[in-house]
Amino acid sequence: MPSLASTRLSVLLSMVTMLPGIAASREEGMGPAAAPLLNPWGTAAARYIVQASTARAARADVKQVGATPGLALDIIRAVTADLTPAQAARLRAHTDVRLYLDRSITPQGAAASAAATTISTSIATSLVDGTGLTLQANQYVTDYPMLVGATFLQRSGITGKGITIAVLDTGIWTGGGQNFTSRILASVDIVAGGSQPVTADPYGHGTHVASIAAGGAVTPVGSSFGIAPNANLVIVRAFDGEGAGSYANVIAGLNWIVANQQKYKIRVLNLSFGAPPESNYWNDPLNQAVMAAWQAGIVVVASAGNSGPTPMTIGVPGNVPYIITAGAMTDNYTPYLPTDDRLASFSSTGPTYEGFVKPDLVAPGGHMVGSMWYQSYLANIDPGSMTSSESLFVMSGTSQAAAVTTGVVALMLQANPYLTPDAVKCHLIASARPALNAAGVPAYSLFQQGAGLINAPAAVYSTAWGCANQGLNIGADLAGTAHFGGPANRDANGNYYLMNMKGSAWGTPAAGAGSTWNQSFAASQGYTWTQGYTWTQGYTWTQGYTWTQGYTWTQGYTWSQGYTWSQSVPWWGGQSVVNAATSPASIEDWVPNE
Repeated sequence: MPSLASTRLSVLLSMVTMLPGIAASREEGMGPAAAPLLNPWGTAAARYIVQASTARAARADVKQVGATPGLALDIIRAVTADLTPAQAARLRAHTDVRLYLDRSITPQGAAASAAATTISTSIATSLVDGTGLTLQANQYVTDYPMLVGATFLQRSGITGKGITIAVLDTGIWTGGGQNFTSRILASVDIVAGGSQPVTADPYGHGTHVASIAAGGAVTPVGSSFGIAPNANLVIVRAFDGEGAGSYANVIAGLNWIVANQQKYKIRVLNLSFGAPPESNYWNDPLNQAVMAAWQAGIVVVASAGNSGPTPMTIGVPGNVPYIITAGAMTDNYTPYLPTDDRLASFSSTGPTYEGFVKPDLVAPGGHMVGSMWYQSYLANIDPGSMTSSESLFVMSGTSQAAAVTTGVVALMLQANPYLTPDAVKCHLIASARPALNAAGVPAYSLFQQGAGLINAPAAVYSTAWGCANQGLNIGADLAGTAHFGGPANRDANGNYYLMNMKGSAWGTPAAGAGSTWNQSFAASQGYTWTQGYTWTQGYTWTQGYTWTQGYTWTQGYTWSQGYTWSQSVPWWGGQSVVNAATSPASIEDWVPNE
């Protein structure tokens, strides 16, 4: 991904082609949070997130300097405010105030490879459901419910019924035969000011993600289009008709979700967007909101990012150690030949800057078919990926892998409603299927594939316990009294490895295949993702230790990337901020289908 020096967020998706000369104008009436932001070193106001000891105190502090509080961000004890340089300087002088400069997001997007294959060729079969939805099934379409075992669960009555999934994205299109309308319990359009429901998805990404997680169409052979076809939905729109958004809008969306959690029985939250980290995970205000959602009992699933196979490319909020972060694999266009399945080359890899192993697992994310309004922004810039029915679109990315994972979580929660978020994560990693080579050892390291490919039936029936987030304390993390590091490190030769986490061996390299990675990537090879493999180190990679214990986990070696905000220009009081005029303008990542 491009740099997050601009604190930008965007949906993680892929395009097969980018056609020149096709553009969509920015939507009208997007509300104050979508207004362009000006350079804070000029005379005009810039938008900030103002955080204090309480949200009430933040509002009072903003009023005290003569500004008007904007969006309520109670989830992180903050509000937004448009501040002049003088007002911002006065607030920085308050010892209990943190200022985060909010940034607008303008999608970028580079042309994908001209050699990429589109969905418009080699149509083999047409599948029509009772509502008239036409699914074009061919060698380019992944049968993701079958691949992860969700079809087996659906046929046994586990369909996500009674579980509410919140999708924070670009909105939703209710056409296309996915039976969304009857299952959408509520929606809110943050882009339009947060006072009205979502009426459309002019960009298209949110509909695609929602249909993968919870599409309700049924094929003639009885299989379901989505992973959790009977799950309820709550739709929160925080990105506009060109996929643009801001930290403030996304946090406002998270604020609404947590505030309405009990009312709509929200159990799982899909976050298919991301940006490279520019501070420790606990200092990022978006990450703080995500941690608050997890602490409130909502299972949060985030995409890893589309910046692989380079190490240390896990995005925000996927770098939050507590949540479930999904990378992507592909069936290599052969859905019924498992031996050539492989890790998607674009899937971001770990570790995180604090040493946590991410992604936690991988899920199908290559050439994924999902619903799309034919007049949406994405459909217009990449018409070759639309099917002839003008209701389906083929796209690759960890956004789609996160949606598959979200659907599986809904199945798990229907089968066992009493699972806590930590228990859900434990069951998922304990039941995942790692990719093994011919020698029977992991073909990819933990930093690339996490625990392995998600396995829905095994996760539903797992009896594993206490194998996730051990040694971490989310309450202390949010309160700022303790922060945590993970077991990853890097040696003098640039190899990434897991450290022992106990006794006198603490900090030394841990033994076991998959626990050391030399940054190699076998992009052209395929492997079998096998159930029953036991990781030598158990699940110690999900553990953490108190950051303040004084151990220099990087062994004196400098990571390949650095934190701008956590070093010379921190985000808060009394310090400078990243220059809006020189920061890169986009973090959107486009990848070809694979």
